Amino acid sequence: MMAFEVPLFAASVPASAQGIGHTWLMRGSIIGIDYRGPIVCIGRVDGAEIGQVFKIYRPAPVYLRRRHAGQYRQKTVGHVSIDQIIDDHYAHVSVVDGEINLIDIIDL
Repeated sequence: MMAFEVPLFAASVPASAQGIGHTWLMRGSIIGIDYRGPIVCIGRVDGAEIGQVFKIYRPAPVYLRRRHAGQYRQKTVGHVSIDQIIDDHYAHVSVVDGEINLIDIIDL
């Protein structure tokens, strides 16, 4: 009986609460690369449209003289264009210029 309670509770979570990870943590991230190219965490709910061009940046450390003062800056590494909207949260992109990695982030 307990086994049925957990899935029912998970299914009863509002749709808006399920998107918290997408909204605050993943949005703008390059989440993978398949045979069609990079997949990014930007979709219809973010207002993505085919042909949009975005700047890609990479978090780069800034080394200061003080040991405990580690900070990061945004280092521009290229641009991508949306080729295909997969669903509400994801899209395929093609690299316009530069070279991207999985740690890079799209500047929304």
